[in-house]
Amino acid sequence: MSKSANSTASVPHLRRVLTIWDLIVYGVVLVQPIAPVPLFGVAQDLSQGHFATTILIAMCAMMITAFSYGRMAAIYPAAGSAYTYVGKGINPHLGFLAGWAMILDYLLQPLITTVWIATAIHERYIHIVPFWAWATIIIVIITYLNLRGIKATTLANKVLLAFMSLVIVLFIILAVIYLSHHDGWSGLFSIQPFYNPPTFDSHKIWTATSFAALTYIGFDGVTTLAEEVQNPKRNVLLATVLVCLFTGVLGGLEVYLGARVWPDWKSFPNLETAFMDVCRRVGGPLLFHAMAGILMLAAFGSALTGSLSAARLLFGMGRDDVLPRSVFAHLSSKGNTPTYNLCLIGAIALIGAIAFNYVGHAYEHAGELINFGAFLSFMGVNFAAFWQFAVKRTSGEKLKIMWDAVLPLFGFMFCGLIWWNLNNIAKTVGGIWFFLGVLFVAIKTRGFREQPVTVDFGEPSYE
Repeated sequence: MSKSANSTASVPHLRRVLTIWDLIVYGVVLVQPIAPVPLFGVAQDLSQGHFATTILIAMCAMMITAFSYGRMAAIYPAAGSAYTYVGKGINPHLGFLAGWAMILDYLLQPLITTVWIATAIHERYIHIVPFWAWATIIIVIITYLNLRGIKATTLANKVLLAFMSLVIVLFIILAVIYLSHHDGWSGLFSIQPFYNPPTFDSHKIWTATSFAALTYIGFDGVTTLAEEVQNPKRNVLLATVLVCLFTGVLGGLEVYLGARVWPDWKSFPNLETAFMDVCRRVGGPLLFHAMAGILMLAAFGSALTGSLSAARLLFGMGRDDVLPRSVFAHLSSKGNTPTYNLCLIGAIALIGAIAFNYVGHAYEHAGELINFGAFLSFMGVNFAAFWQFAVKRTSGEKLKIMWDAVLPLFGFMFCGLIWWNLNNIAKTVGGIWFFLGVLFVAIKTRGFREQPVTVDFGEPSYE
């Protein structure tokens, strides 16, 4: 056997065993079938009754972005993040800034779930305990469990997903029965959730779209499996786009039925938990509590895993000297857990939840702040796809104007328009964070003259 053959054989490779359906199921699990449900009341209020419209507008932007993610994943299969796609496709310094924007999402994910759970319990179950107290209790429990090394199991996630799907299917069936019984075909089929002339306002639609796009957060996780997929050049791209399409269609159906069941969006008892009231109207107390249960469990699980993921990211940055090693790379001697990072994540979530609640519209502000970082990353990936395929393309490769230039640039501008319509609080806080990132990388690279440090967005092992 030749030397080159032996060398090739010795290089370890992940087995390409995943089919396109495996990818789609994985993506749906990441995004979750109930993704638009917690947003329903706030999005209906922001759009003045047009959440169904905004979720479809956001779907168009996400499908184009998914197309760019899929194409970049085919070239850089081991990466699976905006950080690497922008860094390798355009410039390492811009890649670091795309990663810096992603870090904001990691840090804020426990915050938004804490806000929702605390609001739901305070507003719908135990009013006597104030919001700040519930937020504190939730953060303490999540931090304690992570410090003890307790993780959500794969089995628990599958059971939750099955129950979640059952409740959503039950809601759809009961909503159809409710509408057909009360209003017949006119109740089932109406353009009002998409276009209601008395309340339609294009500026409010775009503002609401910036919030409604939170529905799709997580779809890009499909690209992280690029090394294990059969025919990755085709299947990763197709699966990523189809996950966005499925999320938009299913989510659009959920919010459409919700808007038809409860058309007077101004009369919701509480915006953050409005969909629970819709469920009560079509399915009584049983469906109300079932929806509340899956929403709280899903939010708690997301907060638990989100806190750990953020702590691991900070640990990796500390271990690699991106951040001060003595603080961020510290591990407890007993549980081998990044205790300082977990406590820091908990403090950020608690302070942010209380601060946003004091300002008002806490869930809206937390969601839009997450979208600040997400849409900067999406813009970066779209532009990276344009740069990679239209500008940097290999010699002799034919330029496909529509796929290589027009579509990614349109995605870049589409995501930019959604990002521009984020509220002022999100743009102010997010802008400060981004400025700190520019300052940080400028100092670390001696005025952008050196390569930036590497950020590991995987799950670093504790050494």
